[in-house]
Amino acid sequence: MTLRKRLAIMAGFPGLVLLAVVVTGFAAYSLRFGLRGIGLDLSDETYIYTPGGTVANIAIFSHMILGAVAMVLVPFQPVAWLRRRYPWLHRIAGRVIVTASIVVALGGLAYIALRGTIAGPLMDAGFALYGALMLCCAVQALRHARAGDVARHSEWALRLAVLVMGSLIFRLHYVIWYSLTDGLWSNAQLTGPFDQVQYFAFYMPYLAALEIWLRARKAPVS
Repeated sequence: MTLRKRLAIMAGFPGLVLLAVVVTGFAAYSLRFGLRGIGLDLSDETYIYTPGGTVANIAIFSHMILGAVAMVLVPFQPVAWLRRRYPWLHRIAGRVIVTASIVVALGGLAYIALRGTIAGPLMDAGFALYGALMLCCAVQALRHARAGDVARHSEWALRLAVLVMGSLIFRLHYVIWYSLTDGLWSNAQLTGPFDQVQYFAFYMPYLAALEIWLRARKAPVS
């Protein structure tokens, strides 16, 4: 390994550690909450619990549990030196992420179909599109990996990584917004102007930025 590559790895390591800490904290909360929702009546704690709705509860809380698992693993998948040194670990983690993402997407879509989101049709549409995109990216990443098309697999895996992180991004947007504006244009029912933007803003801009980067990377250098 050249000195330049070693320095690049060292420069990126603190950022990876910070991301892992943030992700692990949120994932631990999501995992714990999901496990509680599977076994306990949380109707007094959260609107997402459906009293007597066994299928809806399994759908949403399995969504949270497996979303946490995928989220913990995703940040390490794009790290080149990890893939080179431990390719078997990359493959196993990839299978877990893809499987978890498919269940997460289906669970979220099932919950929306059975009960809907708190804010109504527009939020239903935004979150259903999110779930459909996650399902598509997971299937495509798996399909291209099995076909041995590393380049296309990597592209779809990156798209999936953005979507897996969407749940955390959604909440970070609120943390930043409330710290700056004290909740301007937002309310507990998630029907304010800021909330309505959020139905799509936690994943669409990031996917768009990724697409721009992917195309710029492919563009020939003049």
